[in-house]
Amino acid sequence: MKICVIGTGYVGLVAGAGFADMGNDVTCCDIDGEKIAALKRGQVPIYEPGLDKLIAHNAQEGRLAFTTELGAAVAGAQVVVLAVGTPPAPDGSADLSYILQAAQTAACALSGWAVLVTKSTVPVGTGDRIEAIVRQHTRHEFAVASNPEFLKEGDAVNDFMKPDRVIIGTSDPRALQTLQALYTPFTRSSDRILVMDRRSAELTKYAANAMLATRISFMNELAVLCDAVGADIELVRKGLGSDARIGAKFLYAGAGFGGSCFPKDLRAVLNTAKQAGTRLEVLAAVEAVNQRQKHLLAERLLKHFGGDLHGRKIAVWGLAFKPGTDDVREAPALVLIEDLLAAGASVAATDPVAISATRKIVGERVQYHASNYQCATGADALALVTEWHDYRRPNFERLHDIMRTPVVVDGRNVWEPAVLRAAGFTYYGIGRGRGAE
Repeated sequence: MKICVIGTGYVGLVAGAGFADMGNDVTCCDIDGEKIAALKRGQVPIYEPGLDKLIAHNAQEGRLAFTTELGAAVAGAQVVVLAVGTPPAPDGSADLSYILQAAQTAACALSGWAVLVTKSTVPVGTGDRIEAIVRQHTRHEFAVASNPEFLKEGDAVNDFMKPDRVIIGTSDPRALQTLQALYTPFTRSSDRILVMDRRSAELTKYAANAMLATRISFMNELAVLCDAVGADIELVRKGLGSDARIGAKFLYAGAGFGGSCFPKDLRAVLNTAKQAGTRLEVLAAVEAVNQRQKHLLAERLLKHFGGDLHGRKIAVWGLAFKPGTDDVREAPALVLIEDLLAAGASVAATDPVAISATRKIVGERVQYHASNYQCATGADALALVTEWHDYRRPNFERLHDIMRTPVVVDGRNVWEPAVLRAAGFTYYGIGRGRGAE
């Protein structure tokens, strides 16, 4: 099958390489000439485990190509995947200008029937707008379908190749047949293709992210209560997760969630509800709790040091919004750094892969270190923000010796409070029962 993928960001590259790996002829298009030139040289612009090898293999086999010539890539394609960005607008709504422009450009280049597939996360009704635009700019028959992605950064390749479910939103028989054929190699072990109308498919993506975000903010709310009453959120988490009706996933309290999906999608679905004349009270609270949670680590440090951080060095371990990615979009670490700098502290920071991305945002206002221990040397406190494997079991005796004052704020509850306190540290976790002391 000939496939054109418009957009070489996170979703487009994973989808393009994944489709090519199943034997399809895939061309990925982008208006960014420098990015396309780099991809042709084998340079992948994002950090995602396994993606570079998948791209290199399929490019070498001649199944995956990159171009800025969208017209040639769309001509003859049976499937045109729209995978461009839908960034948040100032009012929180999704900015659809890029995907609508991509749809118009693709429409002008169609040479025959094709199904245009929205893989970008878009508000309910976007498919209708795309259909109207394409109809204005082509004389060929076509279909528009929704096929939302459900990829976890850090494990996206595995998620794409072995999907939990594939959602196809269309009422067009030919489009459905084409997309079922496209995805059958990915779902041979069991039938995980769910077919629904286009609007329901569009909303399902938002609903999934909103539910996961809700679980996180719910646990962060409980963590505040645990600190107030002397309970331990980790024990509460295990008790909750053992209930089969609830399950254990996304029940971890921490410093808040970030990334390219949850914060943006929460605001977009809240805006969609507002435009529809309704209000989503629970999700509004989810967002508010998350914004509050991102300031918690700095508040703990300020309280510990009597409200004054001037002359204090704070070490920050972890900059990416989660392990396994270099994505720092809306990362809690960025909020912490800004809070610390505003309070007069000097900041040293480290991360296995996200230093470059952080430097583009924060600049040289902090000291960057490749070594965890070098970062912590001479620090008055250490804040763990991203739970990379490198940080899970450090040498606490060595850490104690190199820090000026042994204070740690565990923003992901990966360390055992009793162990740290026995090693001579002042320990603050999230909802560990003594976090408010």
